[in-house]
Amino acid sequence: MHRIFTTSVASVYPHYVAKAERKGRTRAEVDEVIEWLTGFDHVTLDRHLDDGTTFQDFFAAAELYPAAELITGSVCGVKVQEVEDPLMRRIRYLDKLVDELAKGRPMSKVLRTPVAGPAPTG
Repeated sequence: MHRIFTTSVASVYPHYVAKAERKGRTRAEVDEVIEWLTGFDHVTLDRHLDDGTTFQDFFAAAELYPAAELITGSVCGVKVQEVEDPLMRRIRYLDKLVDELAKGRPMSKVLRTPVAGPAPTG
């Protein structure tokens, strides 16, 4: 078992926020990314942070966003889509989203929001 599984989300959360804020993003944007990925609302996210929920329990309670598998790319040299362990892949998804946020990607791209195409004709 990886040590991160039993680490509290609250102990890593300030690092996510600091990384984003160093690049001009906000805590609210970090929260939006976490809420999008996990299906938690703001109250539930705050409760998990206050309670010291471990990553294992955090993601066990989450309803992962159906488009989460669209999150691809590397985090720390590891391609998230190739991570075998489902829990570790979810943690890497979160890491990747925070990385993209910190790199200045538009929120619509970070959250994999489909772009509306031209209206169908016919």
